[in-house]
Amino acid sequence: MTTDANDPNELNRQLIAEFRENGGEIGGMLEGVRVLLLHTVGAKSGAARVNPLRYRLVDGDGEPRWAVFGSGGGPRHPAWYHNLLANPEVTIEVGTETIPVTARVADPTERDPIWAAQKADAPLYEEFEAAAGTRTIPVVILERR
Repeated sequence: MTTDANDPNELNRQLIAEFRENGGEIGGMLEGVRVLLLHTVGAKSGAARVNPLRYRLVDGDGEPRWAVFGSGGGPRHPAWYHNLLANPEVTIEVGTETIPVTARVADPTERDPIWAAQKADAPLYEEFEAAAGTRTIPVVILERR
């Protein structure tokens, strides 16, 4: 097992540990950034997975909804996105709360203003979009069950 902090899996483990140790807060480069922990089941493996993801709150008729972004930094969707498509009933950790949610991909009418707002608030997402090439980065809505 590697302990290299440049290894994405190790970095995720460290972020998850920091998130849980600090009541849902992460410091360093992610200080002040909204992060949740997404619990999925592997689409192929069936194994439990946890991914720290940036999110934004979106209007949900009085109920909070969380939008996460399948940016992945390249031309392919991230594994967690495929896991959600196969098994959309998941849980998230937000702050100190664990919440059962159902995931769904936003249609273009819903996606476009959420995506535009995310890029405006976090210009890094412009870079993610450029790196995605012709792939449309999905916006996934997580709604409380």
